[in-house]
Amino acid sequence: MPRSVKKGPYVDENLAKRIAEMNKRNERRVVKTWARRSTITPEFVGHTLAIHNGNKFIPVFISENMVGHKLGEFAPTRTFRGHAGKSATEKTTKVKAAPAA
Repeated sequence: MPRSVKKGPYVDENLAKRIAEMNKRNERRVVKTWARRSTITPEFVGHTLAIHNGNKFIPVFISENMVGHKLGEFAPTRTFRGHAGKSATEKTTKVKAAPAA
C-alpha cells in the first residue's frame, strides 16, 4: 500500500541536505547512501548516488523518469543465476530426428 498523500514522500534528511548543498555549489560527485527507502525528488535529477544493496554500493545516475520511485528499486539485492537444467553439452549435441513419413 502506498504512502498517504497527506504525509508526503519520505526522503532521508541527511541525503536531502547533502543534495541541497551540492545543488547550491553546482557540484556533481557520487554520494554514498544506505537510504534505499527514500523517494527520488526532482532535486536529485542529474546526480549519481551509490545505493547500498546489502553487499556493495551500486552507482545509479538519477534521471527525470525516476522521480517518484524509491532508491532501492534501482539497486537489486538478489542475483539470479538461473534455474538448474540440462548441461550445456547435452543441449548442443542433441539433434532432433526427422519425423517418419
